[in-house]
Amino acid sequence: MKKELMNYEAILKVTRDIVQTKDPEEVALLTVESVKRALEAKGCALLLFNRKTSELEVAASFGLSEEYLNKGPLSSLQSIAGSLKDGPVAITDVSDDPRIQYPEEARKEGISSILSVPIVVGKNPIGALRVYSAEPWEATLEDVNLVQALAQISGMGLELARMYRGLKSSIEILKSNRHPKDLKSKKWTPYEGVPKSVEKP
Repeated sequence: MKKELMNYEAILKVTRDIVQTKDPEEVALLTVESVKRALEAKGCALLLFNRKTSELEVAASFGLSEEYLNKGPLSSLQSIAGSLKDGPVAITDVSDDPRIQYPEEARKEGISSILSVPIVVGKNPIGALRVYSAEPWEATLEDVNLVQALAQISGMGLELARMYRGLKSSIEILKSNRHPKDLKSKKWTPYEGVPKSVEKP
């Protein structure tokens, strides 16, 4: 099977799966698994930006050890920071690149190269999608485009899931506060807030 066809299939699969789920955690897991398999990488992680701490937090990962994931806080100002504001960043040798925050831990994990692309919603970067290779890897334009496409899809999926969860919570709150017996006006149906048809006098 041609690599281009595999890439299209990965995009189609992630898009289809994300459309069918309303759970942010599942969106993140679907993304990292699809990227790892499509690129046959060692691992993949989806990191989200915490604006309070200015740190990147792991939302989902696939193929990486717990020890590596818990190596320490990831500063958005140090950990391949350029990928959050300037676009994709490719690290071909993690042992000899000042942009790597934890080079020794990466070496112990068996990581040689990293590709990091921003996850953007609207114009705001909300995190990064990172691909980890066990072998020295010079990411091609095709590889970068694939990861960017999946990062964009996952960003939209996360935002839609967040909005759905917020909407669902709001509806539940409204329902709990609008018991039919408490409604003063009979011109409104319980819960939905839809006006009943008013008969003409």
